[in-house]
Amino acid sequence: MPRSSAGAVVLVLLLISLTQFASAGLIHAKAWLAPILIERAWQQSLLGQGRAVKPWPWADTWPVARLSVPALGVTRFVLHGDGGHSLAFGPGYDISSAAFGDPGTAIVGGHRDTHFAFLADMATGVLLTLQMSDGHTRQYRVARTQVVDSQKGLLPVSGSEELVLVTCFPFDGVTTAGTLRFLVHLDPVPVADGDLSGRA
Repeated sequence: MPRSSAGAVVLVLLLISLTQFASAGLIHAKAWLAPILIERAWQQSLLGQGRAVKPWPWADTWPVARLSVPALGVTRFVLHGDGGHSLAFGPGYDISSAAFGDPGTAIVGGHRDTHFAFLADMATGVLLTLQMSDGHTRQYRVARTQVVDSQKGLLPVSGSEELVLVTCFPFDGVTTAGTLRFLVHLDPVPVADGDLSGRA
């Protein structure tokens, strides 16, 4: 191979390598910066009495609630929508489900290996606090957990207020094409029992 051709091949390989390193660096930068921007958007939303605030200008999602499980030391921002773009940055609220605090089932989904890995430790009786973007806070208690096949439907229609957290199952699964889902059903804690329904 002529020297000039060999040099061109080396240069192309070097450029490819640099592109790959830059791409990896960008992914790490996004992973570091996104939570900071989401939390900032959340604070601005609280100040705006629930006004939707995007964490970055081109985002197609925004924080709609803050979910906390004190017993597990867990806090997560719930994002609007449960599509891939939302779930890459946090658990997502299924906009076709009931509104938080309303009669019916509100559904929040998340990835089993990142934001919703803690669902493996959610046992009956564990308390969860959900703060909405208007500042109001509600408390829920785990009623039960179950594993279902998503091809057969996830949930029966419910007229009572319920919060359901959903993730893929099993938690240590290595494939992403499975149909099993792990569901955590939570019932609202009545105000008389200590619900924090006022402003946080």
